[in-house]
Amino acid sequence: MAGRTARLVLLAGAAALASGSQGDREPVYRDCVDRCEERNCSGGALRHFRSRQPIYMSLAGWTCQDDCKYECMWVTVGLYLKEGHKVPQFHGKVSLNAWFWSTVFHTKDTDLTEKMDYFCASTVILHSVYLCCVRTVGLQHPAVVSAFRALLLLMLTAHVSYLSLVRFDYGYNLAANVAIGLVNVVWWLAWCLRNQHRLPHVRKCMVVVLLLQGLSLLELLDFPPFFWVLDAHAIWHISTIPVHVLFFSFLKDDSLYLLKESETKVKLD
Repeated sequence: MAGRTARLVLLAGAAALASGSQGDREPVYRDCVDRCEERNCSGGALRHFRSRQPIYMSLAGWTCQDDCKYECMWVTVGLYLKEGHKVPQFHGKVSLNAWFWSTVFHTKDTDLTEKMDYFCASTVILHSVYLCCVRTVGLQHPAVVSAFRALLLLMLTAHVSYLSLVRFDYGYNLAANVAIGLVNVVWWLAWCLRNQHRLPHVRKCMVVVLLLQGLSLLELLDFPPFFWVLDAHAIWHISTIPVHVLFFSFLKDDSLYLLKESETKVKLD
């Protein structure tokens, strides 16, 4: 136990200088996983594991190795708490999108599902920027929107290609999404502030943008899960549901306004 405590103290001291997931690098965790896989993931023990595995976990692709990592994560968490340390992060997260791939990724964490979750998240952010361009510029300058769409597609292709073919850099991916997200926020807010008196319904858009920006802090300022169930990432997912309902309400009101404005122009002509 003294050796384990010493390793935990050394790890806690080095955490600020290290990259990646703190829990994954803990020797206690690695030793536990190695022993578990050796004991349970081959021969008769593996057949026993598969025979008692619930069908839904089998369909989700949950393997003996996954089970060992999960069990050893809690062993390591228990040691951290016993020694008075903060709960470490595992596998790049405590428990960082189109909702479908996010659901798939959180059901089964593999290299493919992780990439699809991250790439779809980038696509959603870029699409929001594109929608902003369409609404604020496109009605008067459709050619500009076409050129901007081509630029965004080029950016997405370069982003995905780099992460897929060169190196999957979590830091770069986060920085890129934050940068595009800030462009999205500033652009939408600038348009909303300029039109809030003429178009009262744009205040809904302002609320949505500010809420999403505030909720994004849950992705950046991570914390251990409440009751070992709801972590920052889970709360972020839950919180975005009502926000998108409000954004749909804004889109509906804005579409009705544009339709009415178009009908008025036709009558005048």
